Amino acid sequence: MTSYQETLFSNELNMDTVSVNHVEVIENVIGTLEQDNSAMVSHTPENGYLWKFKYGTVEVFVQLTGTSDEDTITVWSAVLHLPAKDESKLMRHLLEMNCSNTLEARFGIIENRVVVISTRTLEELSPAEVSRLITIVATIADDNDEVLQSQFGSP
Repeated sequence: MTSYQETLFSNELNMDTVSVNHVEVIENVIGTLEQDNSAMVSHTPENGYLWKFKYGTVEVFVQLTGTSDEDTITVWSAVLHLPAKDESKLMRHLLEMNCSNTLEARFGIIENRVVVISTRTLEELSPAEVSRLITIVATIADDNDEVLQSQFGSP
């Protein structure tokens, strides 16, 4: 190996051993997005970490199940309560948006609420990807909640 190749190989090995502190990354991202000092966090050994913060007109939740590669980060935000007006039209609209507008996130239903949600394991998850997941969910939710509520709100 040449000196240049040895340096590259050594840098690759060092990159693999660098551990990302996902808790710190999440808190930094939330710090840049949250409004009105709304960020709150809960931590329990059984459930991991759960953050909540306000972004525009929505509340965004971030759950980190733990810190190992097998653990997950889930980001979600409710945009509409169910039941809704013309639910078949709403479901078609959400499916079309899932296909064209949601990037790594998607619309789903949790406890009679339409949510924007994204989930990812921590394995090989970079700080930039954490920031992107949280930002995408928060932005899509904030951009769509009022429109969905006005079009499909309570019957």
